[in-house]
Amino acid sequence: MTTSAPISPLTPTLQRVAQHLAKGCAPQEIAAKTGLSAVTVRQYIRDIRESLHCPPRCKPPIIVHRLFTTQQVASPPADRPAPKLSPEQMLLLRAVAEHSDTRDIAVAAKLAPADQRAALDQLLADTGAQDTTELVVLAHSWQLLPAEQSHRTRSGASQ
Repeated sequence: MTTSAPISPLTPTLQRVAQHLAKGCAPQEIAAKTGLSAVTVRQYIRDIRESLHCPPRCKPPIIVHRLFTTQQVASPPADRPAPKLSPEQMLLLRAVAEHSDTRDIAVAAKLAPADQRAALDQLLADTGAQDTTELVVLAHSWQLLPAEQSHRTRSGASQ
């Protein structure tokens, strides 16, 4: 998923939409909060995905993760302490942040595909996250998914 092409800064309009994505808002919520049409919001999300070099049709957790790792959006402050996660849960957390396909998540997390849903449900329960997007947002606020990993692919890009 990483690329050597530099990430270009988002336009102010895309930045506003990205801020809502980074708060875990769904496209319909973003449209309602910004007064934009749902079609326009979906196009802006595609533009954000392309700017971040995310795979086509990737899920929101991947986009949100890339927004944070490329420092296009600042990680939110933690509103509660980080839970103690096992190494297996940390592996699953990273897999959810980097992959959309359930099989790819299972492989990256070293889980049997049949066990992935139960493991993810447990991770959501242990973190108090409602869904995988909120899980990624919380993980970044707890600094469990640090931004520094992306600097290896940005080859001298400055802010």
